[in-house]
Amino acid sequence: MAKNKKCRKKEHGFTLIEMLIVMVILGLLAALVAPRMFGKVGKSMQKAAKVQISLFETALDTYRLDVGKYPTTDMGLQALRDKPEDVERWDGPYLPKDIPFDPWGHAYEYRSPGDHGEFDIVSFGADGSPGGEKEDVDIVNWKGIGG
Repeated sequence: MAKNKKCRKKEHGFTLIEMLIVMVILGLLAALVAPRMFGKVGKSMQKAAKVQISLFETALDTYRLDVGKYPTTDMGLQALRDKPEDVERWDGPYLPKDIPFDPWGHAYEYRSPGDHGEFDIVSFGADGSPGGEKEDVDIVNWKGIGG
């Protein structure tokens, strides 16, 4: 019976100090790793927006080859999915799925004719408004990310 008591004392688990040390170590790791990971999330969302804009450009070019001109601002990007009423030679849909929102959940802005070319496509970034820095920077079809 005395032998059972000794075994039970050894099986009690961690002390409070051991648990606190583990918690401090985990806290330090989280403090060092988390900011670096969150910075990468913002950049990856910007890259995703740039890829979507590039896909729109390809679909718009195909639309133009069929129709002879780009969709107007009023027609918008939806002309890549649904045939506009007064357009002949439309051979779409030019995108396999509905027009997506940007990675932050905002609609892309499309203008044709654009201020920077035959058409402009803009995502206003995380804040959803023109201008901004870091995650709020505008993603546009005529320049690189943040440019």
